[in-house]
Parts: sequence; C-alpha cells; structure tokens
Amino acid sequence: MFKFPKNERLCSKKLIEILFSEGKSFLVFPLKVTYIILEDKKISAPVQVLILASRKRFKKATHRNRIKRLIREAYRLEKKELSDLIACHQKNCLVAFSYVSDNELPFSVIRQSMILALNKIKENLNQ
Repeated sequence: MFKFPKNERLCSKKLIEILFSEGKSFLVFPLKVTYIILEDKKISAPVQVLILASRKRFKKATHRNRIKRLIREAYRLEKKELSDLIACHQKNCLVAFSYVSDNELPFSVIRQSMILALNKIKENLNQ
C-alpha cells in the first residue's frame, strides 16, 4: 500500500522525452511538477514518477540524494488517491518532480507542496 516499487519509477528514455516535450507543468514551491496523462500507452504502473534535484543548485551528491529521498518519501505517503483515480479512469500518468529551491527545506514543507501538487493533478484529470 505505501510502497514505491521499481515499476512506479520512470526510467524509459522514450517516455521521459514524451513527458518533457508534450507535458504540462506548474509550480508548487519548492517543486516544479511536469505531468502528462496518457490514454493509449501501456506502461507497467498507472502512475510513473521521476524525481530530479539539480547539480547546478546542489554541488554535493549527498545533498541531492537527501532531497530526492525526501521527495520520494512525501510521494510514497500521498500517492494512493492519485493512483486509484488514474486506475479507475483506465489511463496512465507520467509525473516529474523537480526541486527548484536553492536550499534544503524541511520535510513538512516538501510534504505540503506534494499534497497540493497531487491535488492539482487530480483536478486536471477530472476536467
């Protein structure tokens, strides 16, 4: 239920290219969210996620890895409603979360922005 298995991670270069070329994006500070809802693609999970932290903003890999770990944990805790809704509509969704702040923020802030971001994706799916 609260797992984040390998098949929910976006690894395909072709799908990543589709996501960033055709997807819609919005900002919920400190996350920039890029997403696309696919009608006909058959991917292994209803929602696949890509998490990014810029090397330009965070020089040390340990800082980038910590930020990505916090984003992953926030998504893992809040993903259930989105996954159920996408599966119910029999569609697929690709999502990229990019961290845009220049400094590391606490987990509570990241989790709040994750909740807002997932709610915005759900609203756009229902339209």
